[in-house]
Amino acid sequence: MFDITTPAARPVNPRFSSGPCAKIPGFSLDMLSDAPLGRSHRAAIGKNKLAQAIDLTREVLEVPADYRIGIVPGSDTGAVEMAMWTMLGACPVEVLAWESFGEGWVTDAVKQLKLDATVRRADYGRIVDFTQVDFDKDVVFTWNGTTSGVRVPNGEVIPADRAGLTICDATSAAFAMDLPWDKLDVVTFSWQKVLGGEGAHGVLILSPRAAERLESYVPDRPLPKIFRLTKGGKLIEGIFKGETINTPSMLCVEDYIVALNWAKSVGGLRGLISRADANAQVVADFVAEHDWIANLAEDPATTSTTSVCLRFTDPRIKDAAAFAKAVAKRLEKEGVGLDLGAYRDAPAGLRIWCGSTVETADVQALMPWIEWAFQQELSAQT
Repeated sequence: MFDITTPAARPVNPRFSSGPCAKIPGFSLDMLSDAPLGRSHRAAIGKNKLAQAIDLTREVLEVPADYRIGIVPGSDTGAVEMAMWTMLGACPVEVLAWESFGEGWVTDAVKQLKLDATVRRADYGRIVDFTQVDFDKDVVFTWNGTTSGVRVPNGEVIPADRAGLTICDATSAAFAMDLPWDKLDVVTFSWQKVLGGEGAHGVLILSPRAAERLESYVPDRPLPKIFRLTKGGKLIEGIFKGETINTPSMLCVEDYIVALNWAKSVGGLRGLISRADANAQVVADFVAEHDWIANLAEDPATTSTTSVCLRFTDPRIKDAAAFAKAVAKRLEKEGVGLDLGAYRDAPAGLRIWCGSTVETADVQALMPWIEWAFQQELSAQT
């Protein structure tokens, strides 16, 4: 009844976690030998490394020259909350959510900051209708839903002449998707995602309009020290030149610099996007050829090319959640696919990281193993 032949090929790198993500191909700790360990980040060598990381970020991401880039504490979460705590409240707010992290920003805006915000939601696998969003308000949203596998297809629906600010959590999109800088005022990400860096550090990118808001608006709430971007009504420019608010890990910074230089070696942003697109296409082709699995994203135009989320559709499956967990467990036990389970708040299924540090050959090798694990588990439940 079941063809459960064990696949011959195995992924060379079985790491498909959606964060922290796979390291760059060929990574070794020897690559970090130039890290200024045991030195102050305020010394010239530390400042130079942080400035180099900022300059390479601008180059690889093709960030406009008049946008500011800062390295901040608390990963992407810290960067988003820094923007929300310091900028929101000057005008009406809309928060868009279609997965767990977007819901986190709703909680921040409504329950913590106590803003009278308009909240627009969409179920997992969908995004909100952007034509209904009022961009004369400040709008907070994720570009790519890491836990739902859906993304904003482009920035066409965001008006260039908007009155409000757009605050975009781009943590699993930056470096793998086109970001329309003229449509985005605040962009945040963590380098642990698409470039496979180590955790804990966030990146905050501000448009001139966002910088103006910081200098013209003083929120009536207390601001923790690590959120303070201004002093005496003026932007603290040092933050955007490598003078971080608190102590960064120089080992992690070195790791990021190595990843950025690797990014340049594969063609910069265009090369990174092509790698993620090719990886996601392998999964899309596999799904198209099998009627027992589907993409969680309902509209192909909004399907993520990094955090690809899948669901099992076979009617013979008795318990969807238990089945998906068992499949992921089989793949991990075989050492062919690690950390493939869906996010805890998401619908049951698999989540395959297809970001730019993943080799397409490894995604290709993984697909037969998913079919094998599916068949094994289906056989076991009958």
